[in-house]
Formats: sequence, C-alpha cells, structure tokens
Amino acid sequence: MAKSGDIDMLFEVRNNFLLGAYQNSINEAQNVRLKSDEERLARDVYMYRAYIAQNKPSIALSEINASSAPPALVAVRRFAEYMANPANRSKIVEEVEAEFNGDIPNDDTVFLMSAIIYMREQNIDNALRLLHQSDSLECRAATVQCLLKLDRVDLAAKEVKKMQEIDEDSTVTQLALAWLNTALGKDKLKDAFYIYQEMIDKYGASPLLLVAQASCLIQQQKYEEAEKLLLDAQQRDPNYAEALINLVVVSQYLGKAPEVTNRYINQLKEGHPDHPWTIDYTAKEKVFDRLAVESTA
Repeated sequence: MAKSGDIDMLFEVRNNFLLGAYQNSINEAQNVRLKSDEERLARDVYMYRAYIAQNKPSIALSEINASSAPPALVAVRRFAEYMANPANRSKIVEEVEAEFNGDIPNDDTVFLMSAIIYMREQNIDNALRLLHQSDSLECRAATVQCLLKLDRVDLAAKEVKKMQEIDEDSTVTQLALAWLNTALGKDKLKDAFYIYQEMIDKYGASPLLLVAQASCLIQQQKYEEAEKLLLDAQQRDPNYAEALINLVVVSQYLGKAPEVTNRYINQLKEGHPDHPWTIDYTAKEKVFDRLAVESTA
C-alpha cells in the first residue's frame, strides 16, 4: 500500500488482478514505470500470479529462478509448479509443510501463496495458521475465505470488520464484504450484488465479477438473469471454470435439454480435469456406473 500522499503506481496492476481482469493486470505490469526494487518485486508477483490464473504457469516456471529469486517470487513459482504438475502436488505440499514447520520467510506473499496451496488441499487449519502471521489485506481476505469454508460466518464478519478499519474502500475489502454478504444470504444477497455492480461500473466487467453476481442471483432463484451473466462471462473467457460450473447448475434449474448440461460438463472435464468440482463429479460418476452394473448383475 502506498504511503499517504504518495501515488500508488501499482494500483492498476493489483486492482485488475483482484477483479479477475488478468490480461489487463499483465498489460499494466509490463507498461508501468517503477523506481524501487520493492515496487518492481510487487509488480512481478502480481504479473506472474495473473499468468497462473490464466492457466499459463509455464511462464512463471521458466522466468523465475528458484535458486536466486526473492522468497516472494519463489513462493509464486512453487504455486505455479503446483498448478502445472498435479502428479507432483503431494511432494510440493511436503515442501510447504517442511517450510511451515521450520524457518519460513517472514513475507506476506510467502504466507499467502503457501496458504492458497493448503486451501486447495482442503487443509484449512494450516492455511489459517499461515495467514494469521500476516496483517496484509490480501491475507486477511484469504482468512475470510477460509472461515466461510468452515461455515464460521461469525468469525468471517469480525475479520471483515478489521479490514474495514484498515482500509474500508480498498477493492480487496469490498470483495471480502461481498463474500460475507453472499454467505449471509437473504437480504444481504442484494448488498453483495450491488457491491459487484459498483465495481463493474467503476472498473469494467470481468468473468470473476459476472460469476459472482450470478451466484447471488442463483441463491435468489433468479435463474434466467443469472444465465445471462454467466453467458456474458463465458463470452469473455470461454473456458472459465466457475462460469461453466454455474451454467451446469442454472441449466438444471431452467430445465434445459440434457445435451446442454452435458456440453458444459464435458468442457469442464476437458479443460479443467483437476478442478475440485470436476474431480468430485467424476468420482460420483464412477460410483453411479458401478452401482448400475451391480444392480443389473
């Protein structure tokens, strides 16, 4: 965060990343002129994270030297390796655990990237232990996500309040508030929807924001409106996993033809075989097929 009175040269880079406008973040990172090594490091962290979010982890793997890069970039590279090599994930988790139990660098990005790996492994307790070592807004936002995964909405609300006390107007704080409102449901769903709408009006739409709005509408049973937003998100990124997953849900509620739903599912299987949703769906398919065979035996 820039000091009071200073111009935040990384605002566009960081903001676009947080809003899911990954290519815009990369473009800004490649064009912004920075004076300090600290700023250049922060720029590189967001840029490589944006490439990973675009399913291009190979760029981070080829450009970041694991033996000489700063700890923050090494942590980003390890996350890129985690995403790129599903077969090696258990080994990478062991590396994170060894660092976690030993001498972990005191760096916000290291805490965040390691926590994200734990979150993907559904090890929320270890993720929280790492995140609690940092006061950064991004780590606090990740803490909110963890607490919501544990259905501890009460604790998530306290964390959001702390974020608001630090910087109420920051994008990451507003996003965390929207996540909280979505989890609270009922009338708070409208509040969450309008937070996302304000961001769209101010910064432009992204698949992430459109899917977030659609999830609010789905919980309000406004399936046709949700479908329009999801199709808009898919138009912007045809292989965006969260849009496809929600389109599967909406197509079921709207009574679409089975081939429509299957098309989205097959796209997920092909483009996102390692996504938690796809893994869970495929496992259930196998169980169903086995039971079907047993019932006809």
